[in-house]
Amino acid sequence: MVANSALIVRHARILLPDGNFIIGDVQVTGGTIVRVIDASNSAQPISSPGNDTIEIDASGLTLLPGVIDPQVHFRDPGLEHKEDLFTATCACAKGGVTSFLEMPNTKPLTTTQATLNSKLQLAAQKCLVNYGFFIGATPEVLPDLIQANPTPGIKIFMGSMHGPLLNDQEEGLEKIFAYGDRLIAVHAENQARITERRQQFAGITDPAIHSQIQDNQAALEATQLAMKLSKKYQRRLHILHMSTAEEADLLREDKPAWVTAEVTPQHLLLNTSAYQTIGTLAQMNPPLRSPHDNEVLWQALLDGVIDFIATDHAPHTLEEKAQTYPNSPSGMPGVETSLPLMLTQAMQGRCTVAQVANWMSTAVAKAYRIPNKGAIAPGYDADLVLVDLDTYRPVLREELQTKCKWSPFEGWNLTGFPVVTIVGGQVVFDRGTIHPTVRGQALRFDA
Repeated sequence: MVANSALIVRHARILLPDGNFIIGDVQVTGGTIVRVIDASNSAQPISSPGNDTIEIDASGLTLLPGVIDPQVHFRDPGLEHKEDLFTATCACAKGGVTSFLEMPNTKPLTTTQATLNSKLQLAAQKCLVNYGFFIGATPEVLPDLIQANPTPGIKIFMGSMHGPLLNDQEEGLEKIFAYGDRLIAVHAENQARITERRQQFAGITDPAIHSQIQDNQAALEATQLAMKLSKKYQRRLHILHMSTAEEADLLREDKPAWVTAEVTPQHLLLNTSAYQTIGTLAQMNPPLRSPHDNEVLWQALLDGVIDFIATDHAPHTLEEKAQTYPNSPSGMPGVETSLPLMLTQAMQGRCTVAQVANWMSTAVAKAYRIPNKGAIAPGYDADLVLVDLDTYRPVLREELQTKCKWSPFEGWNLTGFPVVTIVGGQVVFDRGTIHPTVRGQALRFDA
């Protein structure tokens, strides 16, 4: 990470890898955690820092592993009017997100080693946090789908996509599942069903119809197909932004060891009632569902049927969102609010802080085989976030760092906002101030 960085976090409530907490200190050298000291025992304390050591007094704050957001759309290159890698990673820093995995639907599409290299070069110049980029699958199975590196895996859009990234035919999908052994991550919606229902409900401009057009059945059918192909080839499969009770029930009944799934905070905490209050700002793919779906997804997450959390951060401008449905685009921002949203749920007793850290960091690093991430322990990278679990405040539009400057959670009163975010031993966010010269690193993915 950083050659000679030295940092000490003192007096923090530290989450240990076993899920317990201690009050103590963490010492960082060269971007790596070298010591974690429990202040209550007789261990040798960390000595006073030298002149080149940054010391952070974390009294009253909780230290967690930095969030790894495994599904974002940062719009760069080609759609920078919505977001770019610099503004998005400023938002990450403010939200405690220290690493992200980004999707291939930029312009140009990320489908070759050359376009992946270009994106990595852009990220090295602009990203305040660590980064990784999916390679996108087209119906033509390109050699780079298997050979391109570094990448967390192959992204397949089974629906809700136009152009070369749409893979909605079983024959084409099977070729991808049969070819190589790289992890496949699917956006699981049945495009044929969506197209048919879009014609059925044509002319309706109420955005709430979006959840009926792209209904639970469309999601279930695509997930069933992806599962069938994954089992046939024993291929590592990840189901992105699972949104329905039916999909959760399917995995509860039969989930091979090589299959993982994620859920977004919005599919846990928002439902179709949001259309009445925020209109097209609630429009996303797959759509918001019913309160029943919320409950079943929550239980699946708590039981380990769903493995972790992603935001699917997909910003559009307010002007774009103000268009009449169905011309309004689908997607919403999320990296600034995901951690406080989930920590607020923990403080309300719905889950524990340790579970949130597992779902938003540890389990992601495990699934994508990202070494030295997701825990506070010697030898791990110093990607850390200090949060305040005692103070509640609302999500305010004017405080957002994302270029789109809106949130579906505007006005929600939350706790657990980051106070300090550390990337590779460097302080990138400190009590409201972003340090824009910090740069993250390209993530590694061990086979």
